[in-house]
Amino acid sequence: MVVLGLISSILLLGNILFVASWLAQRGVVDWARTIRSEYLTGTAITIIAVLLVLLVSPRAKSAGLLRRCPVCDHVLVGRSRYCGECGSKVS
Repeated sequence: MVVLGLISSILLLGNILFVASWLAQRGVVDWARTIRSEYLTGTAITIIAVLLVLLVSPRAKSAGLLRRCPVCDHVLVGRSRYCGECGSKVS
């Protein structure tokens, strides 16, 4: 899945001018300009950014693939239950 996403992003970046002209022909660019001018003022963007910072605490435990061992502070990749460095159980 990651490989397919990487390949599609490389192809998309390689054809960026084609994609941009296709979006302009379909009217997506004009629609985005209208939405931006009507709804995304500077104040709205600031409020959205502040709410995102308040909702997602920077010190919250990450539920992602990277974690740290509570004993030896070794970086753990994936969802393993035990630390490969010191052997302690990671919850």
